[in-house]
Amino acid sequence: MDSSIEDAGTLPPEGVPPEAGVAPEVEAAVVMAPGEAPVGVADGSAPERVAVAPASLSPSRASDFMQCPLLYRFRVIDRLPEKPSEAATRGTLVHAVLERLFDAPAVERTAPQAKALIPGQWDRLRESRPEVGELFADDPEGERLARWLGEAERLVERWFTLENPSRLEPAERELFVEAELESGLCLRGIIDRVDVAPTGEVRIVDYKTGKAPRPEYAEGALFQMKFYALVVWRLKNVVPRRLQLVYLGSGDVLTYDPVLADLERVERKLLALWEAIAQATETGEWRPRPTKLCGWCDHQAHCPEFGGTPPPYPLPVRAPESGSVSQGRMGPD
Repeated sequence: MDSSIEDAGTLPPEGVPPEAGVAPEVEAAVVMAPGEAPVGVADGSAPERVAVAPASLSPSRASDFMQCPLLYRFRVIDRLPEKPSEAATRGTLVHAVLERLFDAPAVERTAPQAKALIPGQWDRLRESRPEVGELFADDPEGERLARWLGEAERLVERWFTLENPSRLEPAERELFVEAELESGLCLRGIIDRVDVAPTGEVRIVDYKTGKAPRPEYAEGALFQMKFYALVVWRLKNVVPRRLQLVYLGSGDVLTYDPVLADLERVERKLLALWEAIAQATETGEWRPRPTKLCGWCDHQAHCPEFGGTPPPYPLPVRAPESGSVSQGRMGPD
C-alpha cells in the first residue's frame, strides 16, 4: 500500500456501513449526567443521554446544516431517532457487498459472485442493525423483500458495467479519516474506496445507489468528495489526483480532478459553516429552512414549519458577545 494513505485513519468495525440513517461518524458526544447513576440499567432500558456541543464535522452533517439548520440540530444535538428507509438500507447493503467482494481473488470478482454475497450481507446487516427488520414487518409472504433484494442485485450488476473489479486493487475500503485543521476544527468521514496508482497518485471513489444529478447540481454532489480530498491533503499533504462518483442508479460516473485552490476554498467554506454552527449552538437559534426535501423528513412533528414544537433545547443558551465565537474551535473535543 502506498505510504501516502496507509495510516490516514482506522477502519470502522464491520456492520457499521454508511448511508443508514444518521451517519456513523460521531459528531456530538453523548454522556451521562455528572454525578448521576445511569438511568434504566436495572430495567434494561437505554440510559439517559445528555447532549454536549458538536465537536466535529462530516460531509453528511455539513450538508444537513446547509440544507436546514434545524435538521442539523435534530440529528446532532437532540439525536432524534429516524426510521430506516428502504432506499438508504439498500444503499448500505450494496456498499457492504462491493466492499466484501474485494476480499476475493481478482479472478473471482464477478457479477454472480457479487450477487451471491447479498443474502449473507443482508443477514449481517439485520444482526448489527435490528431496526432495519421493521422495513418488512408487514410483508409476511416476503414479496416486498424479494423485490427489494432484486433491486439490490440490479444495482450490483450495473456496477460491473462501470468498473472492472478484477483490475482493481484498492489501497483502502471504507476508510475512516479524521484531521484537525489549524483552527481546531475536526473533520472526519468514511471514504468508500481509495485507489493508489503505481506512481503514487490517489483516486477517491464513492458509490451512490441513486441517479446522477443534473449538471446544474453537480457541484453539490462533489462537495462530499472535495471534503474528503481536503482531509487527505491535510493529513498527508497529498492532493488526490481524481475524485470519482459512481452512480449505480443511472449507470453514470462523475469525475473531477481537484487542484489545491479547490481544497482551500472548501476549507474556508467549512470554517465559515462551523462558525455558524457554533453561533447557533450558543444562542439556541436553529431556524428551519423549508425546501422540497421537507416531505421526506422524519421530524415534521417537531418542526414549526409543520405546526410542531422542537424538544426543549438540551444545551445552555447564552447571548454571544461580539467576536466571542472563535473560528473553528467550539466546545469539548
